[in-house]
Amino acid sequence: MKELVLSVIAGIAVGILFKLLKLPLPAPPVFSAVLGVFGVYFGGVIAGWIMGFFTK
Repeated sequence: MKELVLSVIAGIAVGILFKLLKLPLPAPPVFSAVLGVFGVYFGGVIAGWIMGFFTK
């Protein structure tokens, strides 16, 4: 849980810094792209679980 809170705080700080420096945000502009990143991550987690199940 601590990692999640720290990552959100770091993301907010980076977003503020980029806006103050008038730079484009280093993030996908569309929410569906963010969901795609989560999908790739969770797909890897699920594949790891499946591989662990069959290699025991």
